[in-house]
Amino acid sequence: MKLAILSKEPGNYSTKRLVEAAEQRGHTVKVLNTLKFAINIEEENPDLFYRQKLLGDYDAVLPRIGASITYFGTAIVRQFQQMDVFSANSADGILNSRDKLRSFQILSKHNIGIPATTFVKDKKDILPAIERVGGAPVVIKLLEGTQGIGVLLAHTLEMATSIIELLQSQKQNILIQKFVAESKGKDIRAIVVGDQVVAAMRRVAQGQEFRSNVHRGGKTEMVELDDVYKETAVRAAKIMGLGIAGVDMLEGKDGPQIMEINSSPGLEGIEGCSKLDIAGQFIDYIAAQVDFPEIDLRHRLSVSKGYGVTEIYIPAESEYVGKTIIESGLNEKEINVLTLHRTGKVIPNPKATRELEADDRLLCFGKLESMKALIPKKTQRRREPKAKKL
Repeated sequence: MKLAILSKEPGNYSTKRLVEAAEQRGHTVKVLNTLKFAINIEEENPDLFYRQKLLGDYDAVLPRIGASITYFGTAIVRQFQQMDVFSANSADGILNSRDKLRSFQILSKHNIGIPATTFVKDKKDILPAIERVGGAPVVIKLLEGTQGIGVLLAHTLEMATSIIELLQSQKQNILIQKFVAESKGKDIRAIVVGDQVVAAMRRVAQGQEFRSNVHRGGKTEMVELDDVYKETAVRAAKIMGLGIAGVDMLEGKDGPQIMEINSSPGLEGIEGCSKLDIAGQFIDYIAAQVDFPEIDLRHRLSVSKGYGVTEIYIPAESEYVGKTIIESGLNEKEINVLTLHRTGKVIPNPKATRELEADDRLLCFGKLESMKALIPKKTQRRREPKAKKL
């Protein structure tokens, strides 16, 4: 696999560990500065230039995009996606998680624990908003703050009002959120890779500091999560559209409460705490996803652990062309065809005797691992050279 890591900081711990893990597994890996790209938009031929040269072919990209370059960084990721390069996290997934308001709006439609949260602009709405989340104390958050920056605890109604009015006067967008007192300055960081939590740690704030971030001096301890916390973390990452994520949860009296979802989780704290090769698990996940399609799996929704609804595309060269659904052996692999899409027609519950054709799209329900196992090594699209490539 040829992997590109998008990062402005090739010397930081996480980037170095990812490079090391990829090289140990025999992959070719390059760290590319996100800001050195140029996007070339052309009919049926999307391309990227890097340091004024046409970018060579890559199998996958791992975005490590900082908040300060979210717009440009996600545009680069989106262009990789248009070029049929697998991205560990999609551009939309990164955008969803980066904006705290957007992420809570998306999560709120699902049965998943989140603290009571409100967003206001009008000064007259401040007091009613604070009351709606349960009154003081409240947590006040800047929408795009990271590493605990822009997160404030207001102990009284007067303090909360003063802080919110000050931030709004500076044209800052803020969230007002219920303070989960029972968490007692602690939170859980779960690292999600694909459909599992590969490691978790509890972060504990020190002294009078209520923020438990490691960058704020928080201490860490390894923790084994129960199934409820694991399932919550995995579901939150999938709802955001992320294959790799750090999911931060508070330990509320009613169970896990999602605090934040990070599309570029740091590795130093979790690897130091767990002593596990988390970087290697990132790389292994990407390598497994790169082995795509003779059959192209496009993950739609994980409905329970290990099972999901997925679209399978069958190209002309597939061995399944000319076989009936029953002859394909999908049922034996616990894969049920729900709908067949063919040349603009939708055929619900197709008969097992229906013959498959090139360019068919099958909407299936079944075991995700079984569907992944169908996929041989990817034959990557090669582009015609237009200039010297990196």
